[in-house]
Amino acid sequence: MNVAIVGASGAVGQEFLRILAEREFPIDNLYLFGSSRSAGTTYEFRGKTYTVQLLEHNDAFRGIDVAFVSAGGSTSKEFEKTITKHGTIMIDNSSAFRMDPDVPLVVPEVNPEDAHNAPRRVIANPNCSTIQMVVALAALEKLAHIRRVHVATYQAASGAGASGIAELEQQYTEIAEGKQPTVNKFAYQLAGNVIPHIDLFAEEDYTKEELKMFYETQKIMHSDIAVSATCVRVPVARAHSEAIWVEFERPVSPEEARKAFMEAEGIVVEDTPSEKRYPMPLFVAESTPVYVGRIRSDIANPNGLTFWCVADQIRKGAALNAVQIAEKLFNV
Repeated sequence: MNVAIVGASGAVGQEFLRILAEREFPIDNLYLFGSSRSAGTTYEFRGKTYTVQLLEHNDAFRGIDVAFVSAGGSTSKEFEKTITKHGTIMIDNSSAFRMDPDVPLVVPEVNPEDAHNAPRRVIANPNCSTIQMVVALAALEKLAHIRRVHVATYQAASGAGASGIAELEQQYTEIAEGKQPTVNKFAYQLAGNVIPHIDLFAEEDYTKEELKMFYETQKIMHSDIAVSATCVRVPVARAHSEAIWVEFERPVSPEEARKAFMEAEGIVVEDTPSEKRYPMPLFVAESTPVYVGRIRSDIANPNGLTFWCVADQIRKGAALNAVQIAEKLFNV
């Protein structure tokens, strides 16, 4: 296969290279594209050196089977037709197309069949916080229909890109040196703090990040499930955590849920509270699955269940999910 990565120099672009190598994705020719800032940069992949080309409106995508795109929503919208006009499948990691009715929004463990209905040759990768949640919810939906979900997210600095983690590291260094911390990427200093604000505020004072979890979950799961989210940025380098409360149409026991999680694709259960075993971002970073633990009945709701969920948002929440879509689509 001929494969392109757009936004190759970014955090997700670099993760694409690692995951494609790890999973031995079949590549005959690899093409890297980026902005004027990254054009000319070279990267090693499977023993060969590749140079980032400037992304332009030309015929550079002719003959390319699939393009993994992680260059921001405005770039995705501008270059959609340039990328797809010769038949390339564009798997896009931005929010540009997620809610377009003619663009499938896919998590392979949940709705892989949707990837085959892409009339614009564009498939959208969901928001990172949505991805790990729906992998877990899909396992539970097989037990009983989920009516509503409440979720509080604890999202790592790197969810804001390479510049997010760089700013967090810079702040800790500046604090240790007695300097005033630099604040550019986030609304406030993140080091030693938590910020209940990710993305722009929108309707009813929910942020766009929180609304994404509502609308994207319904589209992915083809369900009337209602999701109320509070999304929080925390001073963690990598891997998002979520506290999730689920209300079913009937009571679902922790034992039922634990069995469903253990049998589900892409989930690892770490749930032995007596031994202090539960998922944490410190240990989940750089790993592939969605981890769940703290599985218990919701004492405030007879039809409720609550659990804790952690996943590496750069891998499963972005690059890995996109590669898995391509694997399903091309029967790799």
